[in-house]
Amino acid sequence: MSTHSAAQLIGGRSHQCDATATYTHQGRRAYALLDGIGSTEEVRTWTRTAARRLARAAARAGALEGLQEIHAARAAELAEEGWRAQDMPMAVAVVAVTEPGKGLDVAWCGDARAYLLPTSSDRLERLTTDHNMRQVLTDMGVEPGPYARNRVTSYLGDTSPHAPLGSVQVPGRGRLVLASDGAYEPLEDAELAISDYVTGSTRRAARALVKAAIAHADGRADNATALIADLSDS
Repeated sequence: MSTHSAAQLIGGRSHQCDATATYTHQGRRAYALLDGIGSTEEVRTWTRTAARRLARAAARAGALEGLQEIHAARAAELAEEGWRAQDMPMAVAVVAVTEPGKGLDVAWCGDARAYLLPTSSDRLERLTTDHNMRQVLTDMGVEPGPYARNRVTSYLGDTSPHAPLGSVQVPGRGRLVLASDGAYEPLEDAELAISDYVTGSTRRAARALVKAAIAHADGRADNATALIADLSDS
């Protein structure tokens, strides 16, 4: 099982549109983090609900299966709305699932990230690959522009037939870190090691990470959210 904590700072946004949730089902625990696209009351409300739904679905069915379930449900809702769908709330997401005696199961869409600090190491390992234009251009060998990272290529409900959903399974002992782009981008831009901010208790680590992100953000800081869990036997 595990101990976990989450922390959020609103940054320069009008609304906090990131959300986290956890859910446990028959010994399987899911940790979910969503980053809402936009900054409105509607996006905030929907993202909070969707985070709970994703955590519940992933705890019951597994990380990728749960993500696929919530993604498909939202895609159907957006398709039903037709042209009005462009004004409906959307979000990127990452979800991690642990189960006693098994590894760590992670799935994601968009640029929310999962990291793992293994028990026997001080090296923070990134488990996810961003779904945004920066990554697309990098994979093509093209130097991405400064705003390429702001265009995601996958999100909950994306109706594109080629929208990627990522998944990975790794040994699950250590410290799990889920982070929105507002939590990791400012530190990477400042060439600071994220691992330096995720030590101590999970509560202290989550707070330290988001505070550092806001402190190092250039211009208007984004919502910064982190969920940190210590996985003792998963």
